[in-house]
Amino acid sequence: MSQYKMHLLVCGGTGCHSSESNLVYEMLCDEVERKGMEKEVQIIRTGCFGFCEKGPILKILPDNTFYTQVKPVDAKEIIDEHIIKGRRVYRLLYTDPETEEHVPDSKHMGFYKKQLRIALRNCGTVDPENIDESIARDAYQALGKVLTEYTPRQTIDLVKRSGLRGRGGAGFPTGLKWEIAARNDASQKYVVCNADEGDPGAFMDRSILEGDPHSILEAMAICGYCIGATKGVVYIRAEYPLAIKRLKIAIAQAREYGLLGDQIFGTGFSFDIQLRYGAGAFVCGEETALIHSMEGKRGEPSNKPPFPAQSGYMGKPTNVNNVETLANIPVIILKGAEWFSSIGTERSKGTKVFALAGKINNVGLIEVPMGITLREIIYEIGGGIKNGKKFKAVQTGGPSGGCLTEKHLDTPIDYESLTAAGSMMGSGGMIVLDEDDCMVSVAKFYLGFIVEESCGKCAPCRIGNKRLHETLGRITDGKGMQEDIEKLRNLGSVIKDTSLCGLGQTSPNPVLSTLDNFMDEYLEHVHDKKCRSGQCRDLLYYVISEKDCIGCMACKRVCPTHAISGEKKEVHVINQEICIKCGACMEKCQFDAISLMNDYPRASVEISNY
Repeated sequence: MSQYKMHLLVCGGTGCHSSESNLVYEMLCDEVERKGMEKEVQIIRTGCFGFCEKGPILKILPDNTFYTQVKPVDAKEIIDEHIIKGRRVYRLLYTDPETEEHVPDSKHMGFYKKQLRIALRNCGTVDPENIDESIARDAYQALGKVLTEYTPRQTIDLVKRSGLRGRGGAGFPTGLKWEIAARNDASQKYVVCNADEGDPGAFMDRSILEGDPHSILEAMAICGYCIGATKGVVYIRAEYPLAIKRLKIAIAQAREYGLLGDQIFGTGFSFDIQLRYGAGAFVCGEETALIHSMEGKRGEPSNKPPFPAQSGYMGKPTNVNNVETLANIPVIILKGAEWFSSIGTERSKGTKVFALAGKINNVGLIEVPMGITLREIIYEIGGGIKNGKKFKAVQTGGPSGGCLTEKHLDTPIDYESLTAAGSMMGSGGMIVLDEDDCMVSVAKFYLGFIVEESCGKCAPCRIGNKRLHETLGRITDGKGMQEDIEKLRNLGSVIKDTSLCGLGQTSPNPVLSTLDNFMDEYLEHVHDKKCRSGQCRDLLYYVISEKDCIGCMACKRVCPTHAISGEKKEVHVINQEICIKCGACMEKCQFDAISLMNDYPRASVEISNY
């Protein structure tokens, strides 16, 4: 039995680590050692708690106190006041923005109230570098149960009955995928974990690997038993050094305990896992491109069939699942298919992990039951829009997803509903936009990412998306024409229908969804040469106020293109034709006489009948 009276859980995820949580951990350890309390107080570095907006986070057990935004200098006060004297440090507690009251534990925080943590169940709870703590939280029990009580067929049937679908974006039924791989006979088969998380703003898989690596190793071994594979490979991007470090430790510990390797649990089943590193190519999230990269080839997709379940890694039957999908497997085995399928909607079972980011008060990692609405996520879990701004859109599904508007806020989160609304589930990125965001620029940003990340194998994606991006560039530069809008829609439809892989087939979604939901902004850019959000630099202009200008000539002297005219003590004027909008004049003016405007008067074309 543990001799410790108190446990201090310090978030050791990448987000909090970047905010000096490692120093918080070290300072706490130093204080405990200085007080001679090492046998009474245990300090544990965990994975991500999820509430990244308020990190670094420190949770104290057994009283369940939840401290936010902890700094290294707070360590002494925490030990002196809370640990020794039993008095909470109230200034470090979370303050409810509505009631302005201190909230001592996470159970009563709006951020956590509607969450249900299955894939994230151990993140923020265990030391990911200590296998004993994971075993204490049921790690490898599901593997033992499967190997000693179930046949591969029975296990696959259980996963099928649970209704689990792939969390990497496509939503293919996981049990069916395993069944197909199991049917193909071969002397060697492979289980691959896709940890190549490449969506901008997404950090779901990374957090699971950093906080609970043993759940992934266990799930891969279960999959290996089901499909007849003895080898597993985790394909992880090299930009995830902390996740890689913890995976290596977990694999070594599992081998030492006999949970990986030969004759697992004394049965005839053998299974081992190794790592392969990706260079950060977004296209390698597609399973055939991923497999080519693992083989040392160019990371580009191939035509299907054959599917990886028939001919994958090294030409052998291969099952590929992403991190979040695998994280659900052990819980499904232990709690049953019926339990898992009771969560969610009719066709989308269980929970989904999202990286909630953008113009939202509570940025973080969340896990919610399928069927919850966008409104609940944004306003209850996310705490609404930053700085009291007005909600404008939410981008779901990453670069391949779409932008949904206020009319979609009551859309339930499931595969079919998001697709019907013009977006997609994707791997779980969710970026919130406010009134200051330009939707044409947002579409251009995502297309720019796609153009950079396209493997170039097929012409629709390689050339088509380049033309889409160029067209969007003309529009944001103030050079767009009416026919450009139709070109965007027509070309986007062709790219969707003719691209080789999922990346290309979904790449026009940001453009098509913003055309559907924000046509008025496109028309303003094209006809009025105006960006209502003030984000498109070439559609902005600087103006000098006749009322406030005293003719000091400071702005004229710093203008690099000599666009400002006027004599000393006379009101100055900016020639808009040669102004390069560098902002030097506005920065230099000491009388606030220069303003940045986005509604420069131009000849406007009637657009009401478009």
